[in-house]
Amino acid sequence: MQKILIIGYLGRDPELKYSPQGAVVAQFSIASTERWKDKNGELQERTEWFGVKAFGRRAEIAGEYLHKSSRVYLEGRKRTESWDDKKKGAKNYRDLVYIDRIEFLDSRANGNGSSRAHPTSDEQSTVREEEIPF
Repeated sequence: MQKILIIGYLGRDPELKYSPQGAVVAQFSIASTERWKDKNGELQERTEWFGVKAFGRRAEIAGEYLHKSSRVYLEGRKRTESWDDKKKGAKNYRDLVYIDRIEFLDSRANGNGSSRAHPTSDEQSTVREEEIPF
């Protein structure tokens, strides 16, 4: 079993795409920054960027409520996608986090100042990512 937990900020607005069958996919990036003091007491920081995909209802929620700089908590799993670059004649790879759970940490996401989770990991998405022909 694998599970990835991320708290961070959206680097860009979610990009929504639709399959010919009407299934929706949202793709965006999340920045998560780690801060610590080194042995000399100097503050250090490192930011990691994560590519993220959401499917079905989770994608709709991301497209409706999230925007660049939104702060979120995500739970998901790592997937490696590959594609052929015909110009270079090489296979390309990228790691993404496929979202199982989104929790808004900004009051801007729901307008009432409290965090909100959508959908919980127990809820079923309306479409499985394997069913989307992109």
